[in-house]
Amino acid sequence: LGRGLVVEPFLPTLLAGNILDEAHSELIENVIGGTSLLALAHGEPASRYTLSHVETTAEKSGDDWVLNGNKAVVMNGDSADHFVVSARTAGDKTDADGISLFLIPAGAITQRGYSTVDGYRAAEISLDNVTVGADALIGKQGDGLAAIERAHAVGTLAVCAEALGAIEVAIDATLDYLKTRTQFGVPIGKFQALQHRMADMMTEREQIRSAVINAAGHMESEDRDWYVSALKNLIGRSGRMIAEECIQMHGGIAMTWEYNVGHYAKRIIMIDHLFGDCDHHMEQIIKMGRAA
Repeated sequence: LGRGLVVEPFLPTLLAGNILDEAHSELIENVIGGTSLLALAHGEPASRYTLSHVETTAEKSGDDWVLNGNKAVVMNGDSADHFVVSARTAGDKTDADGISLFLIPAGAITQRGYSTVDGYRAAEISLDNVTVGADALIGKQGDGLAAIERAHAVGTLAVCAEALGAIEVAIDATLDYLKTRTQFGVPIGKFQALQHRMADMMTEREQIRSAVINAAGHMESEDRDWYVSALKNLIGRSGRMIAEECIQMHGGIAMTWEYNVGHYAKRIIMIDHLFGDCDHHMEQIIKMGRAA
């Protein structure tokens, strides 16, 4: 997906589908069959990267639930036909406990869709006295944060793997350019300064590849969050460096719409801001008491 810059709703489907349980097996079958699209509506205008920050509320009304609140930058939010929505059924807006998850059809909520800077689609979601039945509750009431954290860990691993694919293409394109672009009668790839920069990029790429494999192998371990944060921090730092180096070594041509390197660089840099940027994940590593 990263190598092809594939603009498909893979990531939002992965996030929301990871939360659904056996009670929604029919919907999962439809998603696998391609007849239904899912989206996870969790992030809010004031939540930034804090997964426990939920101000959207869900209150009991007889056997039903009534939801009110707003969700921000919901990936694929203007195309999904079902949403997994987080809402607070107890506690303060930043409490870990009291977050519940609900499956809501798209027709019940208000959406405002738009394009993101890297060519994907997202939406602002508004829930204004949205009423759903008791069967809309996913899992146990007030116990949804663990499922959200797991979905975000899986999503973070997915975008980091996507970034690796995009990085590989950007580096390969830059290497080809260094071999063909000439200056002073020789290919610029013969200049030692550019060779050193290319070697640094390739070293970082191999570190990223190892970190992706390492995190994938720890998704079921107690240390999952540490490995995910270490990977995401590396992607943010090294991915930006590689993207910028690829553009600089190409010169002005890399910034044209017709050339692919600029598009890959844009996606690599935007991935840093999905599920927490490099600074956020360094803070998480420090809180967990381990050095990256």
